[in-house]
Amino acid sequence: MFETLDQVAEDIAKSLSEAASNRRSPMHTPVVGTADADVRIMVLRAFDRKCWTCRLHTDARSPKCEAIGKGAPVGLLFHDPDAKIQIRTKGIGRIETQGPVADAAWEAASNYARRCYLAQGAPGTLSEEATSGLPAVVEGIKPDDEQLVPARENFAVLLVELHTLDWLWLAHNGHRRARFTGGPGEWAGRWVVP
Repeated sequence: MFETLDQVAEDIAKSLSEAASNRRSPMHTPVVGTADADVRIMVLRAFDRKCWTCRLHTDARSPKCEAIGKGAPVGLLFHDPDAKIQIRTKGIGRIETQGPVADAAWEAASNYARRCYLAQGAPGTLSEEATSGLPAVVEGIKPDDEQLVPARENFAVLLVELHTLDWLWLAHNGHRRARFTGGPGEWAGRWVVP
């Protein structure tokens, strides 16, 4: 099935494109790791194949935003158990709260998705009881645009420009693994032992 590095590179690009556009894709929610050794599941919102950049959304008050800032190492792990494919990526992430990318991402988000950014405390804030952090007035409802105005200042995008791709396919007749380094237009692929 995967006999050439070109086939593998194409599979990676197709898998990430599908993951960004199809919420039912098993790769839609990768594990994201930051340089402070913290990991979490996030939603892949977009993949730009030309620039090999992944876009995810986050709360600007979250600790990962401080850890990443204007540029820091970020790893993303994608897995499709049915296809038996794992894609590990490394790149440089940056947080954007303003500008065309953040503004367009905010405009494209549903009001349910935007509601998350109304939380009254930053992610990880301690609480005396189980809580969503949302104000009671929007708990369990789809807020209107006016109710969401204060949420915009808490919204940020995480952009990760990929520089390393590590692809693993588990197969009964022998696993296959390939690694690509460099970046858009400069990818250099090599087969590696799984």
